[in-house]
Amino acid sequence: MTTFLTILLVIMMVLVVASLIRGIIAFMKSTKIDLESGEQTDATDMQLAQNRMMFARIKYQALAVVVVAVLLAIAN
Repeated sequence: MTTFLTILLVIMMVLVVASLIRGIIAFMKSTKIDLESGEQTDATDMQLAQNRMMFARIKYQALAVVVVAVLLAIAN
């Protein structure tokens, strides 16, 4: 059980890093688009993608915290 949870924790950590990187890339692209086009009054596709990636990062971090809590509960 501990091995399974450790593997699950590593997977969650990889997903956190991947969604963080994708969110940062979307942020950089949306900033570049905003600078080139001038003022933007509504959300662009890149900004929406950035928002989705940041919410995914938060979700994966929460799941990783739950896995750590379960690991700590099993250890005691």
